Amino acid sequence: MGNPAGGSAVTLPKLHVAVLMGGWANERPVSLMSGEGVAKALEARGHQVTRIDMDRQVAARIAEAAPDVVFNALHGVPGEDGTVQGMLDLMGVPYTHSGLATSVIAIDKELTKQALVPHGIPMPGGRIVECEELYERDPLARPYVLKPVNEGSSVGVAIVTADGNYGNPIRRDVPGPWQEFDRLLAEPYIRGRELTVAVIDGAEGPRALTVTELVPKSGFYDFDAKYTDGMTEHVCPANIPERIAELCMGYAVKAHQVLGCKGTSRTDFRWDDERGEDGLFVLETNTQPGMTPLSLVPEQARYCGMSYEDLVEAIVAEALRGAAKGAGADG
Repeated sequence: MGNPAGGSAVTLPKLHVAVLMGGWANERPVSLMSGEGVAKALEARGHQVTRIDMDRQVAARIAEAAPDVVFNALHGVPGEDGTVQGMLDLMGVPYTHSGLATSVIAIDKELTKQALVPHGIPMPGGRIVECEELYERDPLARPYVLKPVNEGSSVGVAIVTADGNYGNPIRRDVPGPWQEFDRLLAEPYIRGRELTVAVIDGAEGPRALTVTELVPKSGFYDFDAKYTDGMTEHVCPANIPERIAELCMGYAVKAHQVLGCKGTSRTDFRWDDERGEDGLFVLETNTQPGMTPLSLVPEQARYCGMSYEDLVEAIVAEALRGAAKGAGADG
C-alpha cells in the first residue's frame, strides 16, 4: 500500500484557542493526554491557548476566556455525544470536530448502524438486549460480543465464549458490563484482524490516510491495550491485500460523509481474512479520535507526511472554514 500524498500545511493567523479536555467520562485520562498534546502543539505554532478541564461551569469559563475557537479534546459523554456541541452552538463559538446531530448518532452504536448500513457499509448484525435477559439465556449463539451502546475506547466490552468464565447463562455476580449498564448491544464475534482508518477533512473534502492493523499482545484491543505503551503493536500501513485496504479506506470516507463528520474521524474494522472481502465489517466511527502520543490518527498523519502540529492546525482550520460558511457545525 503506497504512501498517500501528504496534505499541504494550512496557514492560520495567530489565534486564541480554548482546549477543552478532561471531563468526567471513563475516558477522562485519555482526554487529558489528548488535550495537553494539542495545547502544546498550538503553543509551538504561536497560538494563545487556554486549557479548560471541563466541569459544570464550563460555559461560564469558555465565555470568560472568549476564544476564537474551541478545540474539543473531550472523549465520551458529555463531550462526544452532542451535549457540549449543543452548548457551543448556543454560545456561537466555533469548535472542532463533528456537530450536534452527527455526535448524537455516531456515539450510539445502534443509530450508527441504522445510518450506515442502508448506504452499503457492512456492519455486524446483532441487537440491543436488556441485561436482565443475559441472566436467563444468551441473546446470540456463542461466541458473541457485548458492548455499551454509547461508550468508546472499548470501555465495557466483553467477549462471551463457550468456554469463558462468565457462566452459562451469565451469572449476576460475575464482573462485566452488565453490572454497569441496563442495556447492551450484542453482536456476533468476528474472528480475525483489527484494522482502523483515519479520515481528515481539508479544503478539497475528506480523505482517508492509510490502514493500520492493531495487534494487541493481550489478545484483545481493550482500553489498557489502547493506552498502555507496549501493549499493542501498530502495523502502519497494515500488511493486507491492496483490495482490502481500498475497501477500508473507501468505507471510512463514506461513513465520514454519511454521518456528517467534521475535522477528523476514525473508523474501526474487523476483518476475517479467511473470508476475503466478505469478511470485512465496520464496527464504529469515532468522531473525536484520540490525540495522545499513542493515538492512531497522529500516527497515520505522520505516515502521510503530516506532523502532529500540522494535524492539529488542519483540524482547527476545518472548524474555522465551517464557521465561515455560516452553515452550522452539521452543515
